[in-house]
Amino acid sequence: MPSFDELLVAVGEFGPYQKVVCFLGCIPGILFAFTFVGVVFLGNTPKHWCRAPGAELIRDQCGWSEEQLRELTVPRSEQGSFSSCQRYHVDWNSSEISCRDPAGWRPATNSTPLAPCDSGWVFEQSHSTVVTEFELVCENEWKADLNQALLNAGFLLGAVVIGYAADKYGRKLCFLISIFGLGVSGVGMIFSPNYIVLLVFRVIQGVFGKGAWMSIYVLVTEMVTSDHRRLVGIVTQIFFTLGVIILPGIAYFIPAWKDLQLTLTIPCFLLMVYYWAIPESPRWLFTMGRREEALRITADMARRNGKTLPPEYTEMEVLEPSSEDTEACNPSPLDVFKTPEMRKYTLILMYSWFTSSVVYQGMVMRLGIVQGNLYLEFFISGVVELPSALIFYLTVDRLGRRIPFFLSNIVGGLSCLATAFIPDDILWLKTTIAVIGRLAVTLGYEIVYLVSTEVYPTALRNIGVSITSAFSDVGGIVAPFFLFRLVSVWTELPMVLYGIMSLMYGALVLLLPETKGIDLPETMDDVVALGRISKDKGNITSKSDTAGMV
Repeated sequence: MPSFDELLVAVGEFGPYQKVVCFLGCIPGILFAFTFVGVVFLGNTPKHWCRAPGAELIRDQCGWSEEQLRELTVPRSEQGSFSSCQRYHVDWNSSEISCRDPAGWRPATNSTPLAPCDSGWVFEQSHSTVVTEFELVCENEWKADLNQALLNAGFLLGAVVIGYAADKYGRKLCFLISIFGLGVSGVGMIFSPNYIVLLVFRVIQGVFGKGAWMSIYVLVTEMVTSDHRRLVGIVTQIFFTLGVIILPGIAYFIPAWKDLQLTLTIPCFLLMVYYWAIPESPRWLFTMGRREEALRITADMARRNGKTLPPEYTEMEVLEPSSEDTEACNPSPLDVFKTPEMRKYTLILMYSWFTSSVVYQGMVMRLGIVQGNLYLEFFISGVVELPSALIFYLTVDRLGRRIPFFLSNIVGGLSCLATAFIPDDILWLKTTIAVIGRLAVTLGYEIVYLVSTEVYPTALRNIGVSITSAFSDVGGIVAPFFLFRLVSVWTELPMVLYGIMSLMYGALVLLLPETKGIDLPETMDDVVALGRISKDKGNITSKSDTAGMV
């Protein structure tokens, strides 16, 4: 029986219908970017100093400036900056200070005892962030780190739970539930009475954010043939990058964190119109044996593409499923390890996602493109990623998946190692090599998305992508620890680690099958066939040609 990819050729491989669905499916990528990196602005830690209520009363009486008050109440570090977590231990009610000359009296640097900030802090910026509202500084600074760590924990949980549900109950249903849950959890953050409740909503936000992103990505990928998956993959990643680029502009004009959080959350509820705007994946429906629904969607697809559904497809009967196909209708997370080929591909992709996340996030934190202007620095970091999309577009169908996948990680690894050993006095070369490495690592990140959707059978595609991509969330959790712990030993040691990890990554991807121009696998036997195609460098007939899903 014909495969679904052959059916797509008959009704339009990438006609107006798929273009509209793909465009709508890419929009959530912007919202996922907001969720993923929004903490940079929502949880920004401004400069801060200890409050001294007694001294503030004197300041109000004398009309001193904040700088004058700080000179009297806050010690300076050896570098000359004001301390953020200590104050002079002085009884201001009994001190005789002249309003005319506040600089004439100040605590003795060596003899005046110091005390912690037991009366709170003064923050330099006027608008609030999560950090300023809950005072997550000094001894409570570790609590601020939990914000992003627990979001990644939610991503990890969502990848498994929503990924499993999407393969069992459908991509569209899980997307709608997830995007609504993402909106509710975002609003819940705003009204959290304390920081613990906010962190709970942050975990929920991670679960539904990852669920929405992966469900819609897989749905869109399944709507097109292999010849167009490259374009879909690149557009999806561009929309994520657009989210990174426009976020600093939104944050600049809406600096208060609650207003910003609400602004970033409202679009989630607007996307509930996708209930009417996008269909369920007909490929998944065929796999689940829901033939009538699948044919109804493909007939509508043909009509909007200016074609007609060939009669032979409407007359096809669903074949009696084999025991393997019956099991496919009830997928289990363990199925991605069921065969030797699946185990090999899954383990390699797990390491690929983990390394992509660790190296990518580490290089973003390490590069420091612009210093001193958070909004501009963040904007430029997003723009730098755009050329990788063009390289992705020009290579993955011309050269295949494996060669660009291999080269991107090898170049990224060598760039990291070179950056570590280039002297600081050749800053232009060091920065140039680091940018090249950043582009290469970003390209590898984009390719792993595409390859992950192409090596799993339809019944396991969503859960396979979700489980393997969950290791990017593990990487996101450990990336800051790798960076900051290693940099304390040697400033360039993290780059050496990133280089070694990327070189191993590049070598391992050569063990994956080449999926250029190959129909998406429908069964376990099709996955085995992928490896055979790579070895023989030829074309073989998919199992779906003789025992198709429809």
